[in-house]
Amino acid sequence: MARRNVGIVGTGIYIPETYMTAKEISEATEGTWSEDAIINKLGFTKKPVPGPEDGTQDMGVKAAMDCLTRTGVDPLNIDVILCMGEEWKEYPLTTSAIYIQEAIGAKNAWGIDVQNRCCTTVTAMKMAKDMLMADESIDTIMVCGGYRNGDFVDYRDKDMSMMYNLGAGAAAIILKANYDKNLLLGSHIMSDGSMARDAGVEIGGIANPITAENYLEAQKSLRLMAADHMKARLNEVSMPNWMKCIDKAFEKSNIAKSELDYLAVLHFKYSMHKKMLELLGLEEDQSIYLSHYGHIGQVDQILSLHLALEAGKIKDGSVIAMIAAGIGYAWAANVVVWGEGGSVNG
Repeated sequence: MARRNVGIVGTGIYIPETYMTAKEISEATEGTWSEDAIINKLGFTKKPVPGPEDGTQDMGVKAAMDCLTRTGVDPLNIDVILCMGEEWKEYPLTTSAIYIQEAIGAKNAWGIDVQNRCCTTVTAMKMAKDMLMADESIDTIMVCGGYRNGDFVDYRDKDMSMMYNLGAGAAAIILKANYDKNLLLGSHIMSDGSMARDAGVEIGGIANPITAENYLEAQKSLRLMAADHMKARLNEVSMPNWMKCIDKAFEKSNIAKSELDYLAVLHFKYSMHKKMLELLGLEEDQSIYLSHYGHIGQVDQILSLHLALEAGKIKDGSVIAMIAAGIGYAWAANVVVWGEGGSVNG
């Protein structure tokens, strides 16, 4: 029996209509960051923020519905929903994948939530491929979810400038066995547990529960809890780990890294974006810098792919790498060959 392949059927996106501008963020920092510095150093002019109806799970539903509309996939043909949406959601301890399953009419599916912070989409895509390759009873998987962790950012916290770009939105991507095009090939994921608790929401869990005295502080308590350690460690390992993930993903795909045509990458400060393109030998037009979106967590990779397809940056035969990093700390990369006739290696 021939080995199965796994291809991308299509994507869906939901972006709120409400935005926060660089000027408004500058004002929220109380003068610590100028509008010009936010635009030119942090690298964004505005970012979407959630409106009244933009819960994490409900945004995931909107992106999933957009994906179904764009692809024409019948929700009854979805076998599994892997939700990459964040833990910050409408009701704690509810399972977002199951909520989305019901809302989109995927009556024949089962669902599970996956968490790897901003690496979750690339991680979930690897999980989806592995499931589709291993289990012939599974034919179609949707990876989807919403993100609005920017709710927790205190713009007066100088250590948090790396997260001033956190926005809101949702994305979905459908993977199908033996699709024979838009093939997902190799993936590689790394994590460094020395930073496991260097960043996170400090108030609201078992260790530091919300009380009558701290509930207002808790609402803005996404913090670098070990700022010096995290920054020093990231300076040491982050770019090498990213490059290792990319190298390994291409090795597993049996494709030369020099064949890379498009980089679907999360939003980070422009100098780092430019450095990564240089290391990979790419031109500016071989990626999309999400300066009008900021960083929507694990939505970024699907958003970048979606925008690149709309802009005609990706064509038949294009070799794509989707890369990610998430606090904890984790790094991930995969390789996709768009169009017909891609290799089934990896």
